[in-house]
Amino acid sequence: MCGRFTLRTSPQKLLGNFGVSFPEFIPRYNIAPTQLLLALRTGADGKGREGAALRWGLVPSWAKDVKIGTKSINARGETVAEKPMFRAALKRRRCLVLADGYYEWRTTGKEKQPFHFRYEDQRTFAFAGLWESWRGPEGNDHPLETCTIITTAARGIAATLHERMPVIIPPSEYDLWMSPQPLVAEQLAVLLQPAHQDDVVPVAVSRLVNSVKNDRPECLKEAV
Repeated sequence: MCGRFTLRTSPQKLLGNFGVSFPEFIPRYNIAPTQLLLALRTGADGKGREGAALRWGLVPSWAKDVKIGTKSINARGETVAEKPMFRAALKRRRCLVLADGYYEWRTTGKEKQPFHFRYEDQRTFAFAGLWESWRGPEGNDHPLETCTIITTAARGIAATLHERMPVIIPPSEYDLWMSPQPLVAEQLAVLLQPAHQDDVVPVAVSRLVNSVKNDRPECLKEAV
């Protein structure tokens, strides 16, 4: 699964990497469900791209309240096309969730040791995401925009910590994933698998990250 991650990259560097501006934000060392994250999505006119701040935990348009979002922070790549929660978004509202690392834990007895998975050069990358706009039963004029991160079966060193891992979309596939048109099953099968993550390495870090209250550089201090 993907339950916490980081984004420390400056807005200026994001602009250079992705060619669009993003909402103002501060470096994040422990992004958690229900909090805002940054995503890249197709523009409102169906053309171009735009940066957006989305609440983590997808709330479909037909939901009665936002509580459903706490159960949909992740979507399984193997079944995402079949689930009513995600089907509509998969067809038309795919996005890239920006990150520069994510956390998983190794549990030994009562101890939970966090590991930060990242590229050795600490570059920014993108998770496969879906987003939705929720107006509520009364049709709120200011819709809540939410998202989920797609996961796949873990492999390699990641599989020693958890059976699932987030899908990382390589830059060469951004255009395909961000296409406003639905993707066929064969395309999804290629995109939603872990083949692009062999260079992501885990680093044991401070247990400060175990609490969502901690969101500061010390979270990434390497464990002794």
